[in-house]
Amino acid sequence: SKREIKMRKLDSTKVRPLKSEQLLRIEDHDFALRPGFGGSPIPVGIDVQVESIDSISEVDMDFTMTLYLRHYWKDERLSFRSNKNKSMTFDGRLIKKIWVPDVFFVHSKRSFIHDTTVENVMLRVYPDGNVLFSLRITVSAMCFMDFSRFPLDTQNCSLELESYAYNEDDLMLYWKHGNNSLSTDEHISLSQFFIEEFSASSGLAFYSSTGWYNRLFINFALRRHIFFFLLQSYFPAMLMVMLSWVSFWIDRRAVPARVSLGITTVLTMSTIMTGVSASMPQVSYIKAVDVYLWISFLFVFLSVIEYAAVNYLTTIEERKQLKKRGKASGMYSIDAVQAMAFDGCYHDTDVDMDLTPFSDRCEENETPADAANISNEDTTRLKRKRSLKGNVGRIILQNNHVIDTYSRIIFPSVYIVFNFFYWILYI
Repeated sequence: SKREIKMRKLDSTKVRPLKSEQLLRIEDHDFALRPGFGGSPIPVGIDVQVESIDSISEVDMDFTMTLYLRHYWKDERLSFRSNKNKSMTFDGRLIKKIWVPDVFFVHSKRSFIHDTTVENVMLRVYPDGNVLFSLRITVSAMCFMDFSRFPLDTQNCSLELESYAYNEDDLMLYWKHGNNSLSTDEHISLSQFFIEEFSASSGLAFYSSTGWYNRLFINFALRRHIFFFLLQSYFPAMLMVMLSWVSFWIDRRAVPARVSLGITTVLTMSTIMTGVSASMPQVSYIKAVDVYLWISFLFVFLSVIEYAAVNYLTTIEERKQLKKRGKASGMYSIDAVQAMAFDGCYHDTDVDMDLTPFSDRCEENETPADAANISNEDTTRLKRKRSLKGNVGRIILQNNHVIDTYSRIIFPSVYIVFNFFYWILYI
């Protein structure tokens, strides 16, 4: 009736189909079912163009990649007549009204389709029903990394694609152009990694409740750049170890100098090790950098222990010498090395000195004779200081313990051998 026709015109909930939808006869088919439902599985070809690898996270063990994902299949329900045999291209509004493959990323943590300025989705339909469906996606996925050789390691990661609902009886995923289905941008680069290769592969995945599914793999190998870690970890560790060897050339009586140098190098090595561990996941196995830093730390620690042994043995030797000399004027005589520990000056070993001059200098009331003696002693001391300047090397060698002499050779030799085998083993 006229009244029903008028009510239909006034009904705003009914949207008139677009011209393209009328051409494709969208309203005439049920697109909730896959093409060829009930028959053989529908083949869906895939090809991928990797635009960029945005980041690699060792702490989270994942990577972020931006790519163009393209699907190819044939749906005869979308075929149309065309005199010039030209395809039709649509945006994302038509995607919600037809059937598209439900491909998802296995082991993905987060992903999204870019939507600036509009949703980055493209649908192209050919007259014979062939369909091209393209998406621009950024996805973050897990990468099971092995850090046993870090930072001299090579990581193998993969991005896996699979249908969520359709098993191999309904949908067959395959690489559209074989090994050439995976392409990459020429300018892809990473700050810490060198991309060695990209490859495509396929396989099957089994789920106990739903069956077998076709799965596609995007494989890529990442080799880490070592130069950053040489500057931040290896070179500082080497310098700290060599700095700890300086104490072997310092006089064994200079306790503050040798102890402070040893403690400083130990604390610096601890700081380097803490900085490396803070940027790494808490794994339960030993990494290559841990081996190097811990052995370097051991060398620094042993240099401190070496001086403790030298100081202890020196003290024992001096006590034995004092007992042999006996007492003079109620006080022990002091040899040249011990006298230098008191006043900081070198004294000839053939001149015995006692503690009387040191105590007399502190007296307020001095006799003229004592003053003359002090003046003569000062003059003698100045002469000895001048002679000391020309014989510094000889004096240092005489005042060093035999352990220091051996340490100057053993420590560098062992450390060089360790470095040689370390780099041969891990490179």
